[in-house]
Amino acid sequence: MRRKRGKLQKHQNVIVFPGTIERLIAEGQRYAENYQYDKAVVSLREALQYTEGDESLLSVYAFALYEIRNFQEAKVICEKLLAIGPQLYIETMELYLTVLMELKEFKQVETLIDSLLEEDVIPLESQDKFIHIKNLNAMIADKQDEVQADGVVIEIEIAYEQFEADQFFSQTNLLQMQQLQAVREVNIRPLKEQMVAIIEDERAHPMIQSFALYLLVQQEIDLEVQVKKFDEVSTVNPSQLQFPDEMPVAKKVLKLVESALEREPSTLEMVQYLLARHMFVTYPFEWFHYQSEEIVEGYIDFVHAMFGEVKETDYDFMDLLNLLEEQSELFDV
Repeated sequence: MRRKRGKLQKHQNVIVFPGTIERLIAEGQRYAENYQYDKAVVSLREALQYTEGDESLLSVYAFALYEIRNFQEAKVICEKLLAIGPQLYIETMELYLTVLMELKEFKQVETLIDSLLEEDVIPLESQDKFIHIKNLNAMIADKQDEVQADGVVIEIEIAYEQFEADQFFSQTNLLQMQQLQAVREVNIRPLKEQMVAIIEDERAHPMIQSFALYLLVQQEIDLEVQVKKFDEVSTVNPSQLQFPDEMPVAKKVLKLVESALEREPSTLEMVQYLLARHMFVTYPFEWFHYQSEEIVEGYIDFVHAMFGEVKETDYDFMDLLNLLEEQSELFDV
């Protein structure tokens, strides 16, 4: 019996094979989830050549553009999103205002916030945040005028109170992560004590702890911080700590996985995706007391089981993987 042929799409005389757009979107979202925003932009930009894009796709693309500091294109995508009237309107508007500030369009920010407040578009619980953005915008605009007069480059002051533990943890997990991501390109040495307090606070989600620690490692900040997660405790110095995928066990595991699954590319891709998520959420711990070979075997069994291939395995390790998979998601609660 002959196989039924899938219908080929055509875009400006270019043939688009079935599944291409879906693959590019999934690939881009996966890159974004793993903070590889440059790669996410490449995949999503290609996907958007063949499709208009829905709210979910455009939101991820706009955020990835912002993260790689392509503010001009991020502005265009945000405007497209706002024209759609997204469900996450307030979050999209907040990103748009941030992009406008980066582009030094301070007057537009002020006018837009005033208009939103006058028209009562902003929910009561979000109004303080937008008033704060307006005040911060005015402060930066004033300093920018001073800079242009003096010809001197200054570094924008960070609102320290936003990173004080009680205020920081009064936000949702997603907003906490966005706040940390917003200072990735900033000198966070003035914030190092706040970062340590966030990492050491029992209210911190493991992903929040990991990202705050990652920022300290990125800037090689020399201090001690105690990390408690998954019933493990360790005192580390970020200036002496490697990045998650450069830790000794992680490097060995990644190498062994490539070797073990060279003939199973689909399984390899899924295992690598899980490893990237789990090595970040456990950072600076490395799968705790398991050996590299046990870890590799466990992840392969885990992925095989996802495809219905179940066999004898280490059920304690499977429980750990299920826990890590759950904890590597930031639920907006």
